Amino acid sequence: MDTTEFRTADNAPAGDALAPAAGTPGTAGNIDDPAGTMKDAAGNMDGSAGDADDAAGQGGAERLARVAIMRMAEAGDAVMGRLITRFGPVGAMRQARRGVLDPGFARDERDRADASRRHLDLGRHAAAWAARYSDPAGDLAQGRRRGARLVVPGDAEWPTQLDDLGDARPFGLWVDGRANLRFSCLRSVSVVGARAATAYGTTVAAEFAMSLGGRGWTVISGGAYGIDGAAHRGALAAGTPTVVVLACGTDVCYPSAHEDLFRAVRERGVVISEWPPGAHPTRLRFLIRNRVIAALSRGTVVVQAAARSGALNTATHAWGLNRHLMAVPGPITTDVSAGCHVLIRQGKAVCVTTADEIIELVGSIGDDLAPERRGPVRPRDGLNDETRRVLEAIPARGATGPAAIAVAAGVDIGTALACLGALAAAGFVENVDRGWRLRPEARE
Repeated sequence: MDTTEFRTADNAPAGDALAPAAGTPGTAGNIDDPAGTMKDAAGNMDGSAGDADDAAGQGGAERLARVAIMRMAEAGDAVMGRLITRFGPVGAMRQARRGVLDPGFARDERDRADASRRHLDLGRHAAAWAARYSDPAGDLAQGRRRGARLVVPGDAEWPTQLDDLGDARPFGLWVDGRANLRFSCLRSVSVVGARAATAYGTTVAAEFAMSLGGRGWTVISGGAYGIDGAAHRGALAAGTPTVVVLACGTDVCYPSAHEDLFRAVRERGVVISEWPPGAHPTRLRFLIRNRVIAALSRGTVVVQAAARSGALNTATHAWGLNRHLMAVPGPITTDVSAGCHVLIRQGKAVCVTTADEIIELVGSIGDDLAPERRGPVRPRDGLNDETRRVLEAIPARGATGPAAIAVAAGVDIGTALACLGALAAAGFVENVDRGWRLRPEARE
């Protein structure tokens, strides 16, 4: 159990410990046992002994602490992330619950803010955490009733690639669905794009997802209209898991028209969220969740994106995480593809046009190479240079003698005759009364 001393608002030194104003919700009561949910050092929750999600011991206390933090702090809050790193989930929850931060931590955060020339009001930050405190046992029970399980760092199902997010790593994830989240994301690709997608964009997204699924790759996206929805449907058509990353609680269907889609995803894949049950989406939450879409997969494909769009925000996260970034070209007259063209022009994204090209980038080196794309093979492609020049010297209409052909081809008469014989044997030319001419089928 964390033994760090936590000072109350009354004895905190001025300017160091940050206390909420009198009457701030959540400041009363025993911080070591908020709302009576943590009974003892074993961390058992009332009525939950033996439950897998609330196993006895420090792990159970930490899970409850993370549930509380997921309600108090907004997802991606780097300050809370650093607080957890320094004091552990239980210690961080106690400080946030009381609204009073450790003086040393507060000093370090102010120094960090000064160095980056940004404003940070830690007092208001801590007070906001305390005001949003809610009984974690209630959230845990509500999540279970609605079919979601809690996955936190250290669990067997936790995707360790999320640790690349550092201080902005999710505090935990609510997971709703039959698939195993970690296994589903081992070989995965994020497919994102515009909500107002064109028929071209949704067709490409669906075909990519279906082909990726057929090769054993999981498709990750945000469940929105347009490209996201097309990608999820393509993956489901291939019979493979797909992952929907929501900007709201897993029990909130947004957009509402995708209720049937999300139900199908839960049957084969998973719907996940950083936000507690009942949380509704906001514009900022959509941007925050994009970092998870980028971090979960080996690479991100932007199918369609305007010059300013949420899909480009996901691409920025993928670029910053050193994930493979790919973009699909579109008509230069279509605004919805302008963002893709910018990514390609800046050298941040690789242009991809098939699922094979995507797998070549994110797959195993040497084992997942895409076949070289070539135009149609023609019979004359195998001719050597001299024979090709002789063939080109024969007029398309009419016939001509070998001497004229030799002059036009720039070879001697002997070479011209030898090449004409080889061309005749191959069916390219024929000898008639007026000289040599092309056979009709060889004129193309």
